[in-house]
Amino acid sequence: MYHKDTISAISTPVATGAIGIIRISGTETLKIISRIFVSNKFNFNSPVSHHLYYGTIIDLDDKSDIDSVLVAYMKSPHSYTGEDIIEINCHSGMVVLNKILSNILKCGARLAEPGEFTKRAFLNGRIDLTQAESIIDIVNSKTEASLKIAAKHYQGLLADKLRAVKSDMIDIRSLLEATIDFSEDENEIMSQDNLLIKNKKISDSIKALISTYNEANIYRSGIKAAIIGKPNVGKSSLLNSILADNRAIVTSLPGTTRDTINETINIKGIPVNIIDTAGIGHTSDEIEKIGIDKTLTMIKDADILLLVFDGSSELDILDQNIIDSLPDKKAIAVINKSDLHHILNNDVIKSIHNFTSVISVSALYNQGIEKLKSEIHNNIIVTDFDISNNILISNMRHKTLLEKTLKSIELVQKALNESVSPELIAVDLQAALNSLGEITGETTTEDILNNIFLRFCIGK
Repeated sequence: MYHKDTISAISTPVATGAIGIIRISGTETLKIISRIFVSNKFNFNSPVSHHLYYGTIIDLDDKSDIDSVLVAYMKSPHSYTGEDIIEINCHSGMVVLNKILSNILKCGARLAEPGEFTKRAFLNGRIDLTQAESIIDIVNSKTEASLKIAAKHYQGLLADKLRAVKSDMIDIRSLLEATIDFSEDENEIMSQDNLLIKNKKISDSIKALISTYNEANIYRSGIKAAIIGKPNVGKSSLLNSILADNRAIVTSLPGTTRDTINETINIKGIPVNIIDTAGIGHTSDEIEKIGIDKTLTMIKDADILLLVFDGSSELDILDQNIIDSLPDKKAIAVINKSDLHHILNNDVIKSIHNFTSVISVSALYNQGIEKLKSEIHNNIIVTDFDISNNILISNMRHKTLLEKTLKSIELVQKALNESVSPELIAVDLQAALNSLGEITGETTTEDILNNIFLRFCIGK
């Protein structure tokens, strides 16, 4: 339920910095700011909207100055939430931000719940649910590609696409209703063939959106790439070379890595979490055994495996055992130490396992690393969508509801082919409209809304 009280929260990270922002939103916003803000220019009865005002925030208890600030006022309904909003721009730091917020709460505001400002923006019709969800995706974007996908949703382009599909559904529903009400006047009713064509257009549009999910979600969420292999083949050196940073300790002694090391890099727009793991081998060391157990877990969890071999040595029984234990998932064979005389033949590796590709590198001299990155990308992305010119679905909730919508539309198609009565067809069509409406928030329950906005930070 939407309680139209006044809320406040810190909207920037609580840390030492130049600027921190505190938001207030609701009907009591001006009344609250009038009690703690001193400014010669700010008219508390009718301030000018979308202006900045310089002044001082004072402590309610002893009337002492807390900080010099800039206050921005945004009048309802032309604000982020659709309510009166004040944003206080102060110096950033835990003490000053919390002190100002504490005074705002003393004046009668309530501490905002996670995502409550954005939730109010949705409930007041400023944005739809796809735009609201895109805000958290913008905040969490790890690459420019994921930002582009989220930005298109925030611009309302996904909602526009769904509205066009909804419009076609409503057209069919209207024609079905006309068939029910005016069945004797056949000239006023679209033919069954035309209804089938129109319904198939809807089906094709939904399928096209669903087909973008797998790749788009990779850009949004990223993938895990685990570097595995026996001890001392250069796994940590490979990690450092991929990252262009000395992230992992490298020595000539086997078993140096005893725990997983995780770092995320951007490979052609995809956030790739590179995981260096402990070497797989026989050991009596309890710590190494724990590290190997973690490696085996990472092998199960990873989206792609980078199995490293020492190219200056023959394949041995330990290499073979690791190959034999590989799960059925994408794996790239990385033949390291290409700067040394190569004894291990790439064709041998290809013949003993169905690796997606075999790449020779020198982790020591950064040779072959860019090619390896390209192979990681090529093994992940099946359909290279044009992110700039296409609307992509990267949210599992959207995909699930689109699949539900499609199922209802396919039932409509089947019913039209079988000349089922219009009343029954209308039931399936309405189910499709309800599922589509859940995506944009037109038919979404309060519980679903709460779950969505709880993923936001307080202050957003």
